[in-house]
Amino acid sequence: MKKEIKKDLFYLGVNDRIKHKFEALWPLPYGVSYNSYLLRDEKNVLFDTVDSDYSGLFFRNLKEALEGRKLDYLVINHMEPDHSGSISLLKTYYPEVQIVGNARTIDMLNGYYGITEGLVCVKDCDELPIGKRVLKFFLTPMIHWPETMMTYEPTGKMLFSGDAFGCFGSLDGGITDAQLNVGKYWNEMIRYYSNIVGKYGNPVQKALCRLAGLEVNVICSTHGPVWTEEENITKVISIYDRLSKCEGENGVVIAYGSMYGHTEYVAETLAYELSQQGVKNIILHNVSFTDSSYIIRDIFKYKGLIIGSPTYNNQLFPKVESLLSQIQGRDVKNKYFSYFGTFTWAGAAVKRLAAFTESGCFEVVGEPVEMKQGMFESVEENIRLLAKSMAEKIK
Repeated sequence: MKKEIKKDLFYLGVNDRIKHKFEALWPLPYGVSYNSYLLRDEKNVLFDTVDSDYSGLFFRNLKEALEGRKLDYLVINHMEPDHSGSISLLKTYYPEVQIVGNARTIDMLNGYYGITEGLVCVKDCDELPIGKRVLKFFLTPMIHWPETMMTYEPTGKMLFSGDAFGCFGSLDGGITDAQLNVGKYWNEMIRYYSNIVGKYGNPVQKALCRLAGLEVNVICSTHGPVWTEEENITKVISIYDRLSKCEGENGVVIAYGSMYGHTEYVAETLAYELSQQGVKNIILHNVSFTDSSYIIRDIFKYKGLIIGSPTYNNQLFPKVESLLSQIQGRDVKNKYFSYFGTFTWAGAAVKRLAAFTESGCFEVVGEPVEMKQGMFESVEENIRLLAKSMAEKIK
């Protein structure tokens, strides 16, 4: 069954509702799509392929969309295996196809699949005539691999964006935003960006600047819906713009570890005091139960971050330590940061959290709270003061 998005543009992608975790790390409660496209003209162009587990369905989709036509080009915008996994088999079925990519792409083609012939190497801003249309290539390295690029077709104002502007979530029935209830995709876009692309905010900003002069009516990403409605295209680009600058919404994330409930009690008390200061977006995550994928998403989403930990073997609670490592690995910045710790006989958590702030990526707000054994009135007062300081900053 041919799935035509608009005249001469066909969707060939597949849905993965089986994989439990993307990259063996990130949960997929709504599944994920691997998107590929065919643009028909005097020369017929395929944009990316799909995960090799779904190659059978993919090649059936391609054959139906070609309707007996020759496949002239494969444009590779991204070489990650969930998009390049079917290339070797494609060369078997369509041996005359010319593969279009940049120098880094061509190096990876050889390294992954031993493909060294039938290649067209393009540079930044190169153009490729395919008949009535011309394809223009923009190199956008480190979104989120070094070979990534985007392809623009000016006649239809179509942007084939690779992983950029993508999100988690399978496409259930419809293909375009006009055919889908897109409500579930917005938070999944933030989670996708923060989990996968998050470290590369500066390259994303550079790419957005490069694309600023283009008129875009269709965004064809390799994951998630095809964006066709002006309002949604504006929102998609603004989400990537805001997240890549680490600009959060008004709100506070409290992420904590707790063995016997004492640290959790501090977190709950802090959340209550924040609410009394007028903060409405307050998100609490127990790091032992919430997958870090969702905690990282919310850290990117909101301005305020408070982390709490008990002292464990004279260190931070291991799950808190792991979260801090993931935050550092994504170069998260421009957040208002506070922290608290608990202990019974020898306190180390507050000291360790203080060391985390030395990078200078966050603005530390208020005085940290440290609780020994129980919630005394002095501790409650320190919590109130910390909540007030954070509320004043984010409001």
